[in-house]
Amino acid sequence: MTGSPNRRAYPRLEPDEGKLSCPVLRGGSASNDALLPDYDHFYKEPERGILEVACWAHCRRRFFEAQSSDLMRSTVMLAYIRLLYDVEREAGERKLKGEARRVLRQEKSKLILDDIRAYLEREQPQVLPKSPEGEAIAYTMSNWKALTRYLDDGDLAIDNNGAERSLRGIAVGRRNWTFYGSDNGGRTAVVLTSLITTSKKLGLDPFAYLRDIFERIGAHPQSRLAELLPDQWKPAEHDSARHKKEC
Repeated sequence: MTGSPNRRAYPRLEPDEGKLSCPVLRGGSASNDALLPDYDHFYKEPERGILEVACWAHCRRRFFEAQSSDLMRSTVMLAYIRLLYDVEREAGERKLKGEARRVLRQEKSKLILDDIRAYLEREQPQVLPKSPEGEAIAYTMSNWKALTRYLDDGDLAIDNNGAERSLRGIAVGRRNWTFYGSDNGGRTAVVLTSLITTSKKLGLDPFAYLRDIFERIGAHPQSRLAELLPDQWKPAEHDSARHKKEC
């Protein structure tokens, strides 16, 4: 995470809460920095170069919960959002990646999103602002730019369900690892969890992957450490054969 020199994030264990956190701090030193209220500051400061990508699953949940008070409008929005996911399903079935997925979204999803915005702008004045439907509409409109950012990058997901699924194991077992023993222990846990989750996402056996890199990393050239990342990793036998061929 990068940014201006007088505003930083310090990942650390909070001893009074027993959990790993990453407070956003302002000031010249960790000892006297003031805690910023939330992470929205990251997105509101262009010099950081960080863009917000919002989650349509969270947006959908608000309309789903608003059905009890405004069934008609909520049902319309749920139907619209389903159309967006139909486009994503088509991209998955066609195995589209990157630019190809972006083109499909521009051709189909953008039209749906234009209709959604027009519908919300028309209906927003007709509902009470503090009603569940009114709050769902306000949330969608206030986050519109972030919600539509996935249109411009085929590598972005329409929601963060994948990330939340990967964290489910952490949530289920949180009582087993509430205390890591030290800040370094917490950081090590974060690194290992990231490697394991990425391995699963790529269809690798996490145990085989970790065992292999732990056996090799001591003798592996530091300049080529990226070769041991999950998306570039090759088993030792394959790697050895490749280097023999190069020699």
